[in-house]
Amino acid sequence: MPVGASTIIEVRDLKKYFTIKTEGVSEEKSLLKAVDGVSMDVFEGEILGVVGESGCGKSTLGKTIMRLHDKTDGQVLYRGKDLFAKDPAAMKDMTLKMQMIFQDPYSSLNPRKKVSKIIGQPLDIHKIGTPEERLERVAHLMEEVGLNPKFRTRYPHQFSGGQRQRIGIARALALNPEFIVCDEAVSALDVSVQAQILNLLLDLQEKYGFTYLFIAHDLAVVEFIATRILVMYLGRIVEIADKHELVGNHVHPYTQALFEAFPATSPKGRELKKRIVMGDVPSPINPPQGCHFHPRCPYAVDKCRQAYPPLKEVSPGHSAACWVVQKDI
Repeated sequence: MPVGASTIIEVRDLKKYFTIKTEGVSEEKSLLKAVDGVSMDVFEGEILGVVGESGCGKSTLGKTIMRLHDKTDGQVLYRGKDLFAKDPAAMKDMTLKMQMIFQDPYSSLNPRKKVSKIIGQPLDIHKIGTPEERLERVAHLMEEVGLNPKFRTRYPHQFSGGQRQRIGIARALALNPEFIVCDEAVSALDVSVQAQILNLLLDLQEKYGFTYLFIAHDLAVVEFIATRILVMYLGRIVEIADKHELVGNHVHPYTQALFEAFPATSPKGRELKKRIVMGDVPSPINPPQGCHFHPRCPYAVDKCRQAYPPLKEVSPGHSAACWVVQKDI
């Protein structure tokens, strides 16, 4: 947590379940528990990285915070105000300060609109400034993200993947937000372009003081950009800590498995690698009883199979959800 920072986002026991119809004569319905009781705080000025395997619920968490999904239960507060309140005027005021950068830099842009219209659309919707002022704002935003304002009359297909993501970033900045969700914002890009976009995001944060919720499946990317790291598994938080603490002292068996699965860059490093966790992520429709990770965990005991462990602090600012780590067995 940044020194003296206030809480900008509070998530309390947030749940997002999807109803899934099974094929067949009966057409039975099942619940897919994408986010299953997540509680966390995002502090002003920080970059909170969210990492986990595909299907762990990290993107659904970000989209539910942004109200792209309606919640099933729980609360999301922005500076103490309920984001799911029914007051349209209050909602409009809050959503002005919250924006999102999407994973796919092509499908998230309207192919039939010119770049000036794409970046300026938030200004048009909220009727901010005159048409001339909006054009000036678009030109300024393009310069901020490293694009030539002369290209504002081009269409998305005339840009590279990295340039398209810069357009998406410019659009997210149009309303001067405070909080930005980056949903796998670099995963679709080449490695060299990833570095450029990550450095751009860091430069913008340093300049404007943005708060990021940075979602990614690549542990190296999250380790590079985040100030704190949150690890998710099957819809729940299993560990959260300051980046340096988590990298140097990861205690949850799943977090250990993520770090052990990271490719070693030297023969000696490969020799020192421990056993990589086996098996696939269980179905969120029918998760295992007890700790969801216990079928893949080499340290599981009977209590792990019977009850889900709470997220408890194991050292200052470092919490984990594991009976073995908490020594409560």
